Amino acid sequence: MNLLTKIPLQSWQSRIDYESEVLMLGSCFAENIGEKFEYYKFINLINPFGILFHPKAIETFLWMATQEEIYAETDLFFHNELWHCFDAHSSLSNSNPKKLLSDLNNALAYTKEKLRSATHVFITLGTAWAYRLKSMDMFVANCHKIPQKEFAKALLSIKEINQCLHNCIHFIKSVNPDIELIFTVSPVRHSKDGFVENNRSKSHLITALHQVIEASDHVAYFPSYEIMMDELRDYRFYDTDMIHPNITAIQYIWERFSEIGISENAKKTMREVEEIQKGLTHRAFNPASKQHASFLKKLEGKKEQLQATYPFMSF
Repeated sequence: MNLLTKIPLQSWQSRIDYESEVLMLGSCFAENIGEKFEYYKFINLINPFGILFHPKAIETFLWMATQEEIYAETDLFFHNELWHCFDAHSSLSNSNPKKLLSDLNNALAYTKEKLRSATHVFITLGTAWAYRLKSMDMFVANCHKIPQKEFAKALLSIKEINQCLHNCIHFIKSVNPDIELIFTVSPVRHSKDGFVENNRSKSHLITALHQVIEASDHVAYFPSYEIMMDELRDYRFYDTDMIHPNITAIQYIWERFSEIGISENAKKTMREVEEIQKGLTHRAFNPASKQHASFLKKLEGKKEQLQATYPFMSF
């Protein structure tokens, strides 16, 4: 069964083309799909604060960005020889606190700028489990390997998630009322929580998300979780950890997404981009040959022709 036949396509205002600007936020699966947009040279921005797993973390990030809040040195802490921020992923952590502070605040400013011009925002929810820092009574985006005893683990209720999502929509629409929002639930199972706990988490996310979509205009849903669970229910579609979707699964879900989310004109351009991308990774049998020189010249011509139409593309 193809689950896409069940998607209410009328909820999508417009398909993505090369005039669109796409912002990807959320769990690691947001980055998997974001990398596809990057590969095909769409205008995109992926997780400026790194991977954000739960709705509270995404809500905090959007609030900080859209309300033009800024971080101060008091928002940072030092642990394991690095400076961190509880609102951001460890990929932003730095040995220099001033550099971290600059990166955080520049990311907030850039995100608001991109929200103003973006046509589509994709938010991928990973888990409903969140960690609250006891000493400050706040939910964190990342624990940064602080001892577990410092946190209280909580399963966000459907009501709490519902409110988070409404707030996220409000923050985004306050900057750009015409933007299109597409939500999805990550197909990555959070096995460290336990498989029963993972199912409880995903059920909370899905229930809250559909309540919000039913009550909102121009907010769509893409069933990446359902495609993984029901169309790809075989371990040959999983990575070696048996948790994360492998390259085949990610490509399958991307193709399913492209069927309804990408315009026909854009698909033609995507084929041209892919031809160039494959040419760039081609290994010549004899790099010094005239045949290879001719191949490189033709490849450069294709790049120039495409860039003449889309100057933002960089190979």
